Amino acid sequence: MHIRRHLTALAVGGLLVSGCTGTDSPTAAPTTAPAPGSSSDAKPAPTGTPALPAALTGQRPEWKPCEGDGAGADWRCATVKVPLDHAKPSGATLPVALIRKEATDRKERIGSLLFNFGGPGASGVDILPQLSGEYGTLNERYDLVGFDPRGVSRSSGVVCRTDAEQAAAETRVDSTPDTPAEEAAFLKDAAGFGAGCAQRSGAVIPYTTTSATARDLDLIRRVLGDEKLHYFGISYGTQLGGTYAHLFPRNTGRLVLDAVVDPTGDTVGHARNQTVGFQRALDSYLKSTGQTPKAGSERIARLLAELDRRPLEVGDRRLTEGLAVTGIAVTLYAESSRPLLTEALEAAEDGDGGPLLRLADAYNDRDEQGRYSTQSHSQRAISCADSSERPTAARAKALLPEFRRLSPVFGAFLAWDTAGWCADWPVAGEARTPAASAPGAAPVLVVGTTGDPATPYEGAERMARELGEGVGILVTNKGEGHGAYGTSECVTRTVDAYLLDGKVPAYGTTCG
Repeated sequence: MHIRRHLTALAVGGLLVSGCTGTDSPTAAPTTAPAPGSSSDAKPAPTGTPALPAALTGQRPEWKPCEGDGAGADWRCATVKVPLDHAKPSGATLPVALIRKEATDRKERIGSLLFNFGGPGASGVDILPQLSGEYGTLNERYDLVGFDPRGVSRSSGVVCRTDAEQAAAETRVDSTPDTPAEEAAFLKDAAGFGAGCAQRSGAVIPYTTTSATARDLDLIRRVLGDEKLHYFGISYGTQLGGTYAHLFPRNTGRLVLDAVVDPTGDTVGHARNQTVGFQRALDSYLKSTGQTPKAGSERIARLLAELDRRPLEVGDRRLTEGLAVTGIAVTLYAESSRPLLTEALEAAEDGDGGPLLRLADAYNDRDEQGRYSTQSHSQRAISCADSSERPTAARAKALLPEFRRLSPVFGAFLAWDTAGWCADWPVAGEARTPAASAPGAAPVLVVGTTGDPATPYEGAERMARELGEGVGILVTNKGEGHGAYGTSECVTRTVDAYLLDGKVPAYGTTCG
């Protein structure tokens, strides 16, 4: 039960409807970027890994109709092999699943546009067809390409526990422990999750880093026949995009990063960012309902304290404090979801935990039959392979006073999460924070929304600075919700003009 996930709102089960579209316009004029692929001598930047063998770089995807009924007739699926360990590129491989919808205007086709919708752990093969209507204009000149990153779903997806084990943990483990016994159970469950990953997916979890996926992206670019990578990253997908630009600056084409993860944030920094971001979004919601943020937050905190003492029975299940926090958080991903939060809070206060539990289930990818997706498994494996930090319970407890001041609703939950997330993880993490500096790269659009709860706006400012002068181009969306493309007409126009016509907006362009 975590709210550290970074993903598009539509990926939490379809409960959240699209945000309202504005008529805002940018406040700065664009310039024009070089045409994609205009450099005839594009070469990979030094990456510290050996060159890939011809058996991999010479692959040609075999596009076939997709299995299942999730994609329409216009979509085709394929698999590309990538090195399990990029330090040993001639060794074992793993499959990366792709899905593609070809450009409708073949004469004006620019190339492939690859997407990552966040998580980490979101399946691009599943999500891109669902969202493709939002990218219809881009599909005229781009092949839309989604993929399941290594360790995700069809690409050797990580599995860590059974549905029954996951359900039991949600009900029995207190995510804000108050006693030594609760603390011991919390840490035991966290360690057990990692042990389950090692038992079921031990061959994969050492190699699920974002940097490895970025190298996979460059191989995919090559086998698709693109001289440059054109890429649209959302939420965690922005971390992947920043990592790619850092590793392969000369191969960057037109990159868009929307709902940006702060590249300077370590484990505690990300938790602090989200504590501020979710409380900021909650304050906005409370004001919209005529409540003061202080009084409204105290009211919700009282409800959570009561649920901590006595969870609400919902059929044969229970709405716990942790599930309630998750249900509240998911509604803050889109401004249009506020009525769901009002309904769920009022119901819980009246003794009906059903609405909040259903919201938590949507976020946790639990269906009506009690089956869970493995996205949370992949998410944790990727995050813990990336981060070398392993905060202790003592560190989490030391954070509690500060985090509770920042948010009486989310603070304790996110403070404890720092210790539970990668506790006793069986694989060492790669680095404290990811590298994103990309001197020599083409301009990268960095879109931040001022009311974003999961990836607060400040992260976009920091990503633009980290990418470097002339590379990171900050675009500010004054609004609410997680992600701006498709909800802000101004942002959508700005991004389309960049991706389709190479028009680079001025740094600091503002929408809203």
